Amino acid sequence: MNNQVAVRCDITLRDRPLLVCDVDEVVLEFVTPLMRFLQTRGFELRANSFRLWGNIYSLETGNVAEKSEVRDFMAAFFNQQEKWQTPAKNAAETLTKLSDDADIVFLTAMPPHHHGLRRELLNKAGMPYPMIATMDAKGPEVAALHGGRDLPLAFIDDIFTNLHSVRDHAPDTLLVNMMANDQFRALAPDPGDGVARADDWVQADGIIRNHFRLSEAS
Repeated sequence: MNNQVAVRCDITLRDRPLLVCDVDEVVLEFVTPLMRFLQTRGFELRANSFRLWGNIYSLETGNVAEKSEVRDFMAAFFNQQEKWQTPAKNAAETLTKLSDDADIVFLTAMPPHHHGLRRELLNKAGMPYPMIATMDAKGPEVAALHGGRDLPLAFIDDIFTNLHSVRDHAPDTLLVNMMANDQFRALAPDPGDGVARADDWVQADGIIRNHFRLSEAS
């Protein structure tokens, strides 16, 4: 059994703003390709509530998948992520332009033994930015990465608990809630005060540039 909880690369930040991005549902499509993947296994994901547990059903029996089955599905999906996952719309292009004026780091919540596959997928998608894969809370990770520098910091994630974790540990951070899948985004709980919401990367780009005091992308 792999007890590793994080994979961190050596990251050198420059004297400029820092953007930390979640990966699934932010820079890579997750829910939509997972739906397609589950169909090949004889199951479907229904947008009944904002979670996976209890929303995956057998196409044959109509029964809800057991938690053990869902764990197996997720392990298989991440083992084949390069076959299913694609970049979120405008993610690569937006990050390329932002990288002219800001450092970008990916912070992905996934079993770290999938790090190599995800790294290769992101590179092929034109997003070669440093990545941390961890099962730990994201707030301490972001705070440690930024190191208390007197420079603008922004964090994007689809899960409000991750945004709140960063708010607790790095309170001056611009927090942006974004989710690529329209169906599940509509079911997401309100992330609360102090969190900006973006429907897509075009909108997120404007929010980030305003916080970083950067000119509009040409």
